[in-house]
Amino acid sequence: MRFFKQFIIVISITLFFALNAKAEKECFEKLSRSIFKFNNELDRLVIGPIARGYNKLPTPIKSGAGNFSSNIATLLSIPNKLIQKDLSGAADSLGSFMINSTVGVLGLADVASSYGIKDTKEDLSQTLGVYGVKNGCYYILPVLGPTTLRDTVAMVGDTYLDPFATMTWRQKEVLSEKGKKREYIAVKGTAAIDFRGDNEKNIQSLKKNSIDLYAATKSLYLQNKDSKIKNISGTTDDNWKDLD
Repeated sequence: MRFFKQFIIVISITLFFALNAKAEKECFEKLSRSIFKFNNELDRLVIGPIARGYNKLPTPIKSGAGNFSSNIATLLSIPNKLIQKDLSGAADSLGSFMINSTVGVLGLADVASSYGIKDTKEDLSQTLGVYGVKNGCYYILPVLGPTTLRDTVAMVGDTYLDPFATMTWRQKEVLSEKGKKREYIAVKGTAAIDFRGDNEKNIQSLKKNSIDLYAATKSLYLQNKDSKIKNISGTTDDNWKDLD
């Protein structure tokens, strides 16, 4: 019962911001730039080295870890595609998850793609965008990086829509059993390191060629989010790997 009460509260908050969010504008820029510097130092000292070490793993291990976290992320796409009334997309996501979880050995191999089943990842932020909700305030979060008001609210909402989050992060609320938050954090952490490793060259190029790295990152983030909402492929940022 507690879970459903919290779910209703989150939905109410989401609808409130959906009705009040406007086009993105800079909020707390001075603070955001300070947090951005902190995140860059964290990346230089901790996350970057871990990602470069991750890239040196044998290809089967690296691709297996990436495929596994990507397969888990497919679960979030299913309810979001249903909310977007994309029934065929939801079927593709479900089929992709089932095939990769069985034939692909728990998602370690992406077998579904070889069958022509393409799974595009969807989250609540994209779903809200599809229904016309604007980004709202743009700012930087410690460790998590760039976001907007819509994306922050959606990030919380996703933990209620995501079956994997329900069975790990919110297991105690739903099933009255001890939660397995470490499993949720481990999978999301692996996805983040996989993303960082895949984009090592892109990130270094962005840092090297940007006059204002903060502004360049903001532009890239907002363009990427807009492309995902519109399901646009073949953009100038197509060489960037996605974070599942």
